[in-house]
Amino acid sequence: MKSFDEGRVLRYFDELIRVDSTTGQYEMIQGKLTELLDEMGYPYRTIRKGGVIVDAGGKGEPLCVAAHVDDIGLMVRKINADGTLNVCKVGGLHPFYSVLENVRVYARGGKVYTGAVCRVPGSIHVTGDEMRKALPDYRKDVCVVLDEDVHSAADTRALGIEPGDMIALEPRPQISNGYLKSRFIDDKACAAVVLALLETIREKKIKLSRKLYVYFTMYEEIGHGAVVMPEDVVDMIALDIAPTGPDQTSSERKVTVFAKDTRFPYHTGLTDELITAAKCAGVDYVVDVFTPHYGSDCNPVILTGRDIRHAAIGPGTANSHGYERTHILGLENTYELLAAYLKL
Repeated sequence: MKSFDEGRVLRYFDELIRVDSTTGQYEMIQGKLTELLDEMGYPYRTIRKGGVIVDAGGKGEPLCVAAHVDDIGLMVRKINADGTLNVCKVGGLHPFYSVLENVRVYARGGKVYTGAVCRVPGSIHVTGDEMRKALPDYRKDVCVVLDEDVHSAADTRALGIEPGDMIALEPRPQISNGYLKSRFIDDKACAAVVLALLETIREKKIKLSRKLYVYFTMYEEIGHGAVVMPEDVVDMIALDIAPTGPDQTSSERKVTVFAKDTRFPYHTGLTDELITAAKCAGVDYVVDVFTPHYGSDCNPVILTGRDIRHAAIGPGTANSHGYERTHILGLENTYELLAAYLKL
């Protein structure tokens, strides 16, 4: 029986997307998640480095469903002589996908400042051909300009800003004609799907056919999100975006079952079970392969030597690591496939 609730998923997405969580800056998003889980009444534990593992109940061979809530972003590398900020990326945020975005700079003293990512020099009307470079470089072609009256490195330091401070980009979420557009659909849309599923399980008092853990990870974007895995887990399903493109089968209106990413093929048996569940439930799905630049929370777990089966699914998503877009049908099909596999 289908139980997808569009309003519920979008509400959770809105709750998550409002919280800045550049990889390494996990405290605020972890606090939001534990607040939501407390409201639902689920037991959970937090991970020392950052992360939340939920015990969703059930009996039988344990399955872990993972979704990450860390975002790609920037960090202050140094303060320039004119008071602007030289930055470096945190995760796969390339300069051409960050220039002209509004940002929030989190000083270690607790203050938050706004600004924008700009090209150097900053105005095409008063500069020459240097502004026409196709691929700017954070080291010399990009800076963050603060919305403050600063003119020197000393002015900026007086605000409490120093190298190592996190910088989060404005997500700019909106929905239009069924299309969800925002930064960080990767992976807060999938996390919202999982939260909605947890609420449905609790609300309808569904008895699970196997033991279920839900793992909200905080370091997927830099490759070590889910390595602290409950010892009894035998299967793992990561929920993450399925990038669309000219050589891909993924569609924003469908759920993708991953066959392979840059590092590994996914476990054939578990992948086949997901495909069978999709067919039986009438879920609109495709199978896709993601190379040369893709990985999921499954990869670091496999690399630790854990004897588990691993698979990944997720909604087709355009413009990955930029201003991303998916469709509510992609989220619905992701939800329904997970529900079908769990036999809800």
